[in-house]
Amino acid sequence: MSTPADRPANRPANRPAAESIDARTLKAWLHDDEEIALFDVREHGQYGEGHPFLAVPLPYSRFELDLGRLAPSLATRIVLADDGDGVAALAARAAAALGYRRVFTLAGGVPAWQAAGYVLFAGVNVPSKTFGELAEHHYGTPRVSAAELAALQAGAAAPVVLDGRPLGEFRKMNIPGARCCPNGELAWRLRDLVPDPSTPIVINCAGRTRSIIGAQTLINLGVPNPVYALENGTQGWYLNDFTLEHGGTAHYPEHTRPAGQEAARQAAEALAGRAGVPRIDAATAAQWLADADRSTFLCDVRTPEEFAAGSLPGAQHTPGGQLIQATDQYLGVRRARLVLFDVEGVRALVVASWLRQMGHDAVVLAGGLEAGRAAGLAAPAPLAAGAGNALAEVAPGELRDGLAAQQMAALDLRPGMAFRAARVPGSLWSIRPRLAADLAGVPRDTTLVIVGEADLAALAAADLAALGYGDVRRLAGGIEAWEAAGLPLRRGNGAPEALPDARCIDFLFFVHDRHDGNKEAARRYLAWETGLVAQLDAQELALFRFLPAA
Repeated sequence: MSTPADRPANRPANRPAAESIDARTLKAWLHDDEEIALFDVREHGQYGEGHPFLAVPLPYSRFELDLGRLAPSLATRIVLADDGDGVAALAARAAAALGYRRVFTLAGGVPAWQAAGYVLFAGVNVPSKTFGELAEHHYGTPRVSAAELAALQAGAAAPVVLDGRPLGEFRKMNIPGARCCPNGELAWRLRDLVPDPSTPIVINCAGRTRSIIGAQTLINLGVPNPVYALENGTQGWYLNDFTLEHGGTAHYPEHTRPAGQEAARQAAEALAGRAGVPRIDAATAAQWLADADRSTFLCDVRTPEEFAAGSLPGAQHTPGGQLIQATDQYLGVRRARLVLFDVEGVRALVVASWLRQMGHDAVVLAGGLEAGRAAGLAAPAPLAAGAGNALAEVAPGELRDGLAAQQMAALDLRPGMAFRAARVPGSLWSIRPRLAADLAGVPRDTTLVIVGEADLAALAAADLAALGYGDVRRLAGGIEAWEAAGLPLRRGNGAPEALPDARCIDFLFFVHDRHDGNKEAARRYLAWETGLVAQLDAQELALFRFLPAA
């Protein structure tokens, strides 16, 4: 528990909005019984190189845009961690300006966490991926290797291969003959895809986690089919020199009355009972959402198409398989309440059964979307700064002329890899935490024209104003408008605007290189994934609570 001194009511009037705490205090807070959000405000590449196990990525470059979604309650106890470079203090001021009342910074940042003897975990979605490895060990999830699957596909009783990733990932590469069915849809749509209960089923993803969770989902539901996870997914297939397909579109039927509905409901009910998944009515959910002292997330676990057709106001689209695979992309507060809903009473129960094993307080809205609509259930809209603060815009031709006359400078705030691919000639790349350093040689009376999305440009404009730049505008229509106007683009990572890897702090190379024909990167990635469990301490290991044997 935090001490009374941690609470705003006991804070002296002259106390800074963001008090610093040391690593030992943070470690204790992460494992007490109060809500906590540990946000790593470094950029994606820095975060991926090493962070505390329960740190949620919230880079300062987008801090105000995503904070309200990840931490919906202004009363949340928030700790911000940086690289010991002062960026957390900038983020703390932004959080205070939005109204957050219990904001702290980690003294010395992530380096101080490591210096205190605590482990840094490389990669992304680390708690979810670690959970997958633990689940495979706990349940003994059956698996087949790439070579075994290839042999089975060539045999008389070929298995059905279901890819547990979203369709966008499936299109990038897939096992030949596979069909896309994201893990969150498996329980609901299985009999449309595999009508024969004797047909073997193999679940795959790009690596390991979704293969394991997808296969074990079907096993936990008690399906009679032989079910296996494809060991190491598409990476394992590629490492065994089998050919992957690209641009695949085969996926689950999108109708809302799949085969075997009643059997699916009964199996989901039984699994939810084993996992101790509570159900709450819409009135209780409304009370939770109105409670300013607690964090409650309203989660729509259905498909993108269903969500786009209509959901509950303020609900976050958290497709079931991805919510398990990448929980920290949707939920920023540990020990928050998660209210899941669907329309049929299957998917939310199955997803909640996994989230509760991961240590989350997940419940299901009884009656789903229909009950929520009937009760007028809605979540408060998340706070966000930057939206609507439109900058004056500069047409492509005007920027071209301003650059030629040396009266304007193009400041590109798009992702580093996008800048490398194509950019306005002579433009300067930067990112919000590095603006002061990157613009050190640019006179303050220069008209800066930002290339990048509008909301991010508005946030950066405030930072630039604090640095003394009084004339900040945005390229109308972005890089696409520049190209459409027939103006030249500089392509590739060559001089004079070359961007070295060391400056690309927003990009995690080892995660992406595994998909670019780099077998050694794929091997390193798989070794990282299987090595996560050995890095856990006893408190981290105790976060997970698996089901007993059926």
